[in-house]
Amino acid sequence: MKFNYFMPTEIYFGRGAIENNKDAMIKLGSKALIVTGKSSSKQNGSLKQVISALETLNIEYAIFDDVEENPSLETIEIAASLGKKLEVDFIIGIGGGSPLDASKAVALFIKNPQINKNNVFTSEKLQSIPVVAVPTTSGTGSEVTPYSIVTVHNEKTKKNLGQSIFPAIAYVDSSYTDNAPYAITVNTSVDAFTHLVESYLNRNATILSDTYAEKGFEIFKFCFESLIKKELTEEFREKVMFASLLGGIAIAQSGTSLPHGMGYALTYYKNLPHGLANGVLTVEYLKSFKNKDKIIKMLNILGIGDLEDLKGIFNSLFQVDIKLSPQDVTEYASNFAQNKSKLKNHPEEVSIKVIEDIYRNSL
Repeated sequence: MKFNYFMPTEIYFGRGAIENNKDAMIKLGSKALIVTGKSSSKQNGSLKQVISALETLNIEYAIFDDVEENPSLETIEIAASLGKKLEVDFIIGIGGGSPLDASKAVALFIKNPQINKNNVFTSEKLQSIPVVAVPTTSGTGSEVTPYSIVTVHNEKTKKNLGQSIFPAIAYVDSSYTDNAPYAITVNTSVDAFTHLVESYLNRNATILSDTYAEKGFEIFKFCFESLIKKELTEEFREKVMFASLLGGIAIAQSGTSLPHGMGYALTYYKNLPHGLANGVLTVEYLKSFKNKDKIIKMLNILGIGDLEDLKGIFNSLFQVDIKLSPQDVTEYASNFAQNKSKLKNHPEEVSIKVIEDIYRNSL
């Protein structure tokens, strides 16, 4: 038995995580830049709690609250310029995957003034200033991954910066999700589930990452039932947040695979939310496997009979109305076939026809 494992993030999980553990930030410095979106962190109380903690600790702070969904490199450069000007010691990212991923990129750009949107993907391995992650959705797992997914307009896609930027601290408090709308809860929950699936069915999977994934599947048996019944209780909110955390830890070891890489085109060109872009491709992705031993084990843990039952769960949770033209399928498949990092994570050989069939049969 052999495996490698690296998870440097200090995790505080539970309601009141920031208030009860704010002193952990003292060691990061005396001035912070808060990176967040336009409104959600203000509405769910997370920004207020972060500010209260910083003021209690006498840590100076500034706020950049202009992160858009699927953040662009242009936005990251603007935020990094502010951080450089203020000479901040660390970044605090608050929000869903977009602000968290943006905060990591900003931290990298601040630490390395020579980096910009034109050379970041060809740079050697770099360090960043410390990042504190405060997730306010249960989906991305970005609080415990080294990845920063950004929108690259000149390539018309989303992609990982290619650097390892683990947050130093993660405050994971499900109370910030209590009032999240049902549609967003579904989108982010499906994202978390696909992280578990793609880490489990991955060339880089180990007995340890599989342990996290299988525990996540066990929890999702309850979460899927709650989502279908629309019983979004405090217990559900905490469990799906924990499943999301497990999914993040798992993909931090293995990376994601086909649905994530293929879903970027659906998000960029069709404006499909990230979680649904992954979810709508997942069943056909699973059907494409020749060896279905681990898929069967996964379905057994979930208490699901077969892939058609999983498809039925997805159909009851979300509907995707977009249609792909033959030209779309050809273009998206051809572009994705160049994504060697995602292809190498898939444990079986993948032809461009398989990729086209997944797109075509899903949409």
